[in-house]
Amino acid sequence: MDIVCQAKSGMGKTAVFVLATLQQLEPVDGEVSVLVMCHTRELAFQISKEYERFSKYLSAIKVAVFFGGMPIKKDEDLLRTNCPHIVVGTPGRTLALARSGKLKLDKIKYFVLDECDKMIGDADMRRDVQEIVKMTPQEKQVMMFSATLPKELRIVCKKFMQDVSYASSFSGFPHRSAVSCGKP
Repeated sequence: MDIVCQAKSGMGKTAVFVLATLQQLEPVDGEVSVLVMCHTRELAFQISKEYERFSKYLSAIKVAVFFGGMPIKKDEDLLRTNCPHIVVGTPGRTLALARSGKLKLDKIKYFVLDECDKMIGDADMRRDVQEIVKMTPQEKQVMMFSATLPKELRIVCKKFMQDVSYASSFSGFPHRSAVSCGKP
């Protein structure tokens, strides 16, 4: 089931997807199974540190973070020599690595967009995300998280998903509603 989760900042959205993907992950050497994208390098770095913290005793799991502003060669070398199971990155760098063939997305099982409103709301980032989604398998779990998600962006988010469950928590108590959608 695909998920759209909306909750205030500080409610633990990052912990939700980090723990959920770690709990379900069955690492295979040489395969990226989890792709997490976010709109800034700072957030990408922070999320990668959360994965490292929560996977401290899961020694087989490898995490890598990719974002622009750094030489891409270092990222390409890492993918070639020590392929991670979990990739956290910004859309631009993720797309550049995927287009070059260095980042293989054909085994992705979990696709996460954190602060999805920022990426879906920005036309350039949305184009990058759309191209990346097309490189991933049809069968995967998509999870989108945001503190603010206007109704018009929820409609766009659902185009990336198949069987959607929407969860929000603003009063401190979660509210859920399931929405069936056709394939994107």
